[in-house]
Amino acid sequence: MPLAPYAANPAASRGREFAQEGDGARGPRSVFQRDRDRIIHSIAFRRLAGKTQVFVAPDGDHYRVRLTHSLEVAQIGRVVARQLGLDEDLTEALCLAHDLGHPPFGHSGEEALDAALEPRGGFDHNEHALRVLMRLDSPYCGIPGLNLSWELLEGIAKHNGPVSAPRWALQELNAAFPLDLDQWPSLEAQVAALADDIAYDNHDIDDGYRAGFLKLDDLLTLDFIEAEFRAIERRFPAADEKQLLRELVRSQIGLMVNDLLETTRANLAGISSADEIRAAGRPIAAFSPEMAARERRLKKFMYQRLYYHEEQLQTAGVAREVIAGLYAAYDQDPSLMPPGWTASLPPQEPQRARHIADFLAGMTDRYAIEQYRRILGEVPARLTNV
Repeated sequence: MPLAPYAANPAASRGREFAQEGDGARGPRSVFQRDRDRIIHSIAFRRLAGKTQVFVAPDGDHYRVRLTHSLEVAQIGRVVARQLGLDEDLTEALCLAHDLGHPPFGHSGEEALDAALEPRGGFDHNEHALRVLMRLDSPYCGIPGLNLSWELLEGIAKHNGPVSAPRWALQELNAAFPLDLDQWPSLEAQVAALADDIAYDNHDIDDGYRAGFLKLDDLLTLDFIEAEFRAIERRFPAADEKQLLRELVRSQIGLMVNDLLETTRANLAGISSADEIRAAGRPIAAFSPEMAARERRLKKFMYQRLYYHEEQLQTAGVAREVIAGLYAAYDQDPSLMPPGWTASLPPQEPQRARHIADFLAGMTDRYAIEQYRRILGEVPARLTNV
């Protein structure tokens, strides 16, 4: 399928930060296809299999983790990109990479690292994703990072739109490879961000229901959810509640995707280049006002009933204690880290503290629990709630 004129064109990419000899020696792939493949083959991507999505270190095999969530985001992103004539490979790569900066235990781990690094500039998972891609995950000889395209990196940097006040990590990376932080990113990046919202808004319902944190009667207090659920009941009168709920999740995703396509197509009127997307001064990929309002209501409901559930908050507190305890232990005795990390520890601040945080942020949930147990003894409580 030919690219639309407003799509990111791999043949016109702004290139990579570092030149690589023999870059075309491994098959006829575009620059964005190489980006996607480098991400899939990276150690950081594999570690997502052991990182929290909603539930910390779940005992059950059926709950989503960061890896399965990222794959689901990529599936939604590809569908939207294909319908809009965008570069599917760039869209997919952005979806797969968007959560690579998450530390163990999700946002609880991030809060603990941000507090530990507060005197040293703090910690932000979006900016740390760039740090992973551009500096930390380094499989190539002679260059740091995965050496991805400018278009991929700008899409990760501007995860939520233009960045007016970058923190230290993004400041350093942007100084080395400027990413036009004052502009909107490509339409591929905008689609990837909304695919993330669509995926977790709906799939977290599935996981929350499976874990017993969400009840169907509570979900049906949202009028738009009830209307869709009743329509599904009429279509499948013999289905049980679990099947009906999964059908509801599928239906909600379809409704949001169709709304996104319709609204974005309308917003594209008069736009004929990728440069115009970046200079538009507003997001072009968007939900309609009605769907955006529904999405906000659903998020508010999920925070009240799932993310801020009493058991979730208790587990989050233990998770923060684990990360804070590990940071303090490594800060006091860096030899507790693996030899390679200890040997490369900078002697000066703030680089020293950030190096320790880099090590901690790369951990999976279970590895962090194991290290806490090894260094500090048993964790304060059972660090899983499903």
